[in-house]
Amino acid sequence: MSASEHSHAESGAGHHGEPVVHATFRGYMTGFVLAVVLTAIPFWLVMGDVLDNHILTIAIIVALGAVQIGVHMLFFLHVDAQGEQGWTLLSLLFTGMLIVILLVGSLWIMFHLHGNTMPAHPDAAEVRSMP
Repeated sequence: MSASEHSHAESGAGHHGEPVVHATFRGYMTGFVLAVVLTAIPFWLVMGDVLDNHILTIAIIVALGAVQIGVHMLFFLHVDAQGEQGWTLLSLLFTGMLIVILLVGSLWIMFHLHGNTMPAHPDAAEVRSMP
């Protein structure tokens, strides 16, 4: 292997600058096993009623779901911080940030709407019958 071929192989660039996919059977199997384990643990937590605290159970399931998203992105989608994939990773992080803002903002609005709506008035039936 010549020096230029060696530098292309190390940099992750193919013959004409296209990225080299580093997908191996071992990598796919590692991702598959991790995905199965990260699916089985929440299933076991819920079906076995392992924890008495439901909030803790939900927090663990959400955390394992976030880890599973990372496993899928790394092992199956091959998204990492190198080269062109860095832009893909940056756009995914931006999209995730927008989703979090949307969800948290929606929950915040719904919580405050629930707390700030007018309580049921004793004469509500009378008000509904008004023209």
